Amino acid sequence: MATDLMQMQGNAQGLSGWDKEHDDTLVCIDIHQETHDVRSFTFASPEGKRFSFESGQYFLFDIPVGNDVEARCYSISSSPHRPNTFTVTVKRVANGRASNWLHDNLATGTKLKAQGPLGHFIRPRDTARKLLLLSGGSGITPVMSIVRDLADRCEPADVIFVHAARTPLDLIFRQELSWLASRMKGLRLHFLPEGVDGEPSWPGLTGRISPEFIKLAVPDIADRTVMCCGPAPFMAAARSITSALGVHPANYLEESFDAAVVDEAAIAPVEIPGNKVFQVEFSKQARKIEVSSEQTVLSSAKKSGVRLPSSCSNGVCGTCKSKLLSGSVEMNHNGGIRQREIDAGLFLPCCSKPLSDLVVDR
Repeated sequence: MATDLMQMQGNAQGLSGWDKEHDDTLVCIDIHQETHDVRSFTFASPEGKRFSFESGQYFLFDIPVGNDVEARCYSISSSPHRPNTFTVTVKRVANGRASNWLHDNLATGTKLKAQGPLGHFIRPRDTARKLLLLSGGSGITPVMSIVRDLADRCEPADVIFVHAARTPLDLIFRQELSWLASRMKGLRLHFLPEGVDGEPSWPGLTGRISPEFIKLAVPDIADRTVMCCGPAPFMAAARSITSALGVHPANYLEESFDAAVVDEAAIAPVEIPGNKVFQVEFSKQARKIEVSSEQTVLSSAKKSGVRLPSSCSNGVCGTCKSKLLSGSVEMNHNGGIRQREIDAGLFLPCCSKPLSDLVVDR
């Protein structure tokens, strides 16, 4: 694989590679304004280590907001073929604690803690496979990494890229994508702004993705692998439209970092013969709930109105990582936590079921 080759090349040059199990410090070396509310932040290893990642993966950052540390996942937008650095592209979100801190405080030379690369939103390795890339708003970031990866590989590709945004001025990477489309013979590009505010002379179509638009832009969609990233409503529409147009579920891949916390009325744990019910205390919130041995700590916490940061809910992103002050759990994660963190008493509530009463530092 290309990442293995890059690692070998780095070792041959006497440069050590970034070890995601042990390395966790990055330094920001460049900041670029992409649109009025989107910036790209480029990071390097302070020790000059080289990064090995797949296009579509992400890093989990610890953002120091006030006296707290906010965990946030940001997809890599740069090409994996430029391993000395990587770039994440972040949209300023209204009232977003982490995104606003990055836009207002992160400067070149600033060091941040981060874990990665992580994630499974990776392009299928079958080079003959035709792709449809669908992105909405800042969901373009992992998809942009895939396009840059394909451009750097100079391999034959059959890719249709549909990028939607509120207005033409919100089309992230607009100029670069237009340039790439003029250079990559197998890339067909469609921009779809919802309206023309700020650019009334916009020459193309406007609106939201629809079956009619997709059928026109991608007449052979049933033969393509679809990779989609964007806001939850955008992805729900994309999932429904592509399925109705013949895309098999196995050929539909999506990435989402919807970290909204669900507040629901408290629901008693389901009692099934043989299950045990344990008491879980969240020390900082002074809350105690009951959790069945067949329920995850996160799902029960959300149903009971306990606020925990979360995103993927399947042990990949690490957003919900918490300190276990006492008790034990059965944790089945998918790479969102390192062994040394587990040894230090951390766990992922999203993929952990209690084996005893617990006290969680949340």
